[in-house]
Amino acid sequence: MNRKILVLVLSAAALAANAFAGEIYKYVDENGNVHYLDRPTGESGEERMDITYSGTSSAAVSAQVERRRDYMSALEEARSEANSQREAEAQARAEMEARAAKCEEHRARLESYLQSRRLYRENEAGEREYLDEEQTMEARRKVEEAIQEDCS
Repeated sequence: MNRKILVLVLSAAALAANAFAGEIYKYVDENGNVHYLDRPTGESGEERMDITYSGTSSAAVSAQVERRRDYMSALEEARSEANSQREAEAQARAEMEARAAKCEEHRARLESYLQSRRLYRENEAGEREYLDEEQTMEARRKVEEAIQEDCS
């Protein structure tokens, strides 16, 4: 079955090649329309066209297809790299913005700790437990460390 299809395709290609290899004649009719035919008609002003046909090499076609594939692959790779780079830059910007927000939050907390007369935290029952001087100094020190970490 496959041989029959192959023979049919090759025959069609040979017939197409023969059609291009033949002579072509051109003439203009009385209405000014241009006609092209594969045999002479005897019309006045008819001229034989010099048309040459060279077959296409399957190796040349394969090489062109391979070059195009390589080009498209390189183009897709470049697009992918550009997208990855944009994503990395966007992520870096988001991380910097988050870090800047944390920095501002820590600075505001330190300012609050410095201006407050007494610091407290809520216990599990929701009641305030006031910090002694040592605990207050420890809370301030932790916030200052967080500022050093996030704001540098």
